[in-house]
Amino acid sequence: MLRSVILAAARNKWVERRVETTPISRGLVRRFVAGTTTDDAVRTTQQLADDGLLISLDYLGEDTFNAGQAEATKDEYLRLLTALHKAKLTEAAEVSVKLTALGLLFDPEGAYANAKEICDAAADAGTTVTVDMEDHTVTDSTLDIVNRLRADHAKTGAVLQSYLRRTEADCKEFSGPGSRVRLCKGAYKEPESVAYQARLDVDRSYVRCINALMNGQGYPMLATHDPRLIEIGLDRAKWFDRSPDTYEFQMLFGIRPNEQKRLAGEGHRVRVYVPYGDEWYGYLMRRLAERPANVGFFLKGVTGKN
Repeated sequence: MLRSVILAAARNKWVERRVETTPISRGLVRRFVAGTTTDDAVRTTQQLADDGLLISLDYLGEDTFNAGQAEATKDEYLRLLTALHKAKLTEAAEVSVKLTALGLLFDPEGAYANAKEICDAAADAGTTVTVDMEDHTVTDSTLDIVNRLRADHAKTGAVLQSYLRRTEADCKEFSGPGSRVRLCKGAYKEPESVAYQARLDVDRSYVRCINALMNGQGYPMLATHDPRLIEIGLDRAKWFDRSPDTYEFQMLFGIRPNEQKRLAGEGHRVRVYVPYGDEWYGYLMRRLAERPANVGFFLKGVTGKN
């Protein structure tokens, strides 16, 4: 129930204004978000790369409503890729993009064109793009665009969410030669008709999806902070005779950083999902929904109670 309340608050403008003006929220933002500028993103990328970690950078923003906003988002990704290439960080860093931030909701062809331009720039810089997944209403349109992008950029990554009932089948479909698939649990409020509601069911789906991806011919990217699922991922990699360079783990910036370093130190590929930009509110609320330990601290700051 608490998770549902927080996810509802993620789209509540009154709560958003309170959060943005509450001093206590700044500490939470700094924990989960690299900063607001391209320079902030590059600086954080360098720090993580120095620790032996890989990085996926997300310029925060979604649900754009006009072509100007979508163009501005695309241009920021082009600036970021130029900066990463100049800093010689593209071997360690890729970018993650949300198609709604590129215009998917009002101009699907424009969103594809913007994503294609980002993919072209990433290839020129020596790196790749992963297309983020959002709520279930855009799953089909997102995967359709991923397939189109892969025609020219075969390593364009897709994201699949284990809480959706369809995802095991999607994992099998998208695990062909050369594919890259990030498997996560999912962070949106979804109806029972399309998504598992119980944590145990979501976890069981995650394990089935691990098996489908590890048994495929692509490159699985297991996005989880759950120690049990990490151990299952390691076990499944051994079962399917995969070498450490044929899959990776992914975790969010600011969550379990010591575990990130531990796994990397043991020779595993670990990628940190690093968000930056001004549009941090929705992202922050979804992270709080996933991590209840932060909620009491956060609510005290919003209400002004000690």
